[in-house]
Amino acid sequence: MIDIFINGGPLMYPILCCSVIGWAIFLERIRTYRRMRRGMLPLLSQVRELLLAKHTAQAVSYCQECGSPLARILLAVLTAKKSNRSQIKELADEVGSRETVELQRYLGLLATIANISPLLGLLGTVLGMIEAFNVIAKVGSGTPATLGGGISEALITTAAGLSVAVPMILIHRYLSSRADRLALEMEEYTMQIVDLVVE
Repeated sequence: MIDIFINGGPLMYPILCCSVIGWAIFLERIRTYRRMRRGMLPLLSQVRELLLAKHTAQAVSYCQECGSPLARILLAVLTAKKSNRSQIKELADEVGSRETVELQRYLGLLATIANISPLLGLLGTVLGMIEAFNVIAKVGSGTPATLGGGISEALITTAAGLSVAVPMILIHRYLSSRADRLALEMEEYTMQIVDLVVE
C-alpha cells in the first residue's frame, strides 16, 4: 500500500490531506449533531415545565446555562415575552438563522474537498501522461518498462482522487440532511415555547 502511495507521485500527499480533513469533519459533525439532538428534548421539557409553573426567570437562567443553539433561540423568545406573537416569531427566526449557520459549519469545506479531490487526481493523470510522453520523446516509442512509471502515476492518482471524492460527496449529503432536520426540529420546539409565552 505504501509503495502504491509513493508510486502515485507528489499529488498523493494533498489527496491524502483532503481525505484526512474530510473524515475529521465527518466525525466532528456527527459528534456535534448527536450531542445537540440529545440535549434538545430535555431542554424543551425543562423550559416548558418552568413556564407552566410561571417561573420565567428560572427558565431564562436555565437557557443561559445550557448555551446550546436551541437554548440561545429560546432565550431570545423568553426575553422578548412582552412583545406580540409576530415580533417574537420574527426574533426567533432571526436568531434561528444565525444558529443554523453554526449547524452548517465545515460543510462548505467538505464540499470543496469533494470537488477538488478528483481534480487533483486528474492533474496527477496529466502529469503522469506528460512524463510518459517525455520518455517517448527521449527514447523513441519506449518499452512497457520505460513508460510504466508515468502511466502508473496517472492511474494511481486518478483512482486516489475518486476514492476520496465519492465518500466525501456522500458524507456531505448526509451531514447536510442531518443539519436540515436539526434546524426543523429546533424551529418546531421554538414554536411550542412561543405558544406558551404569548398565552
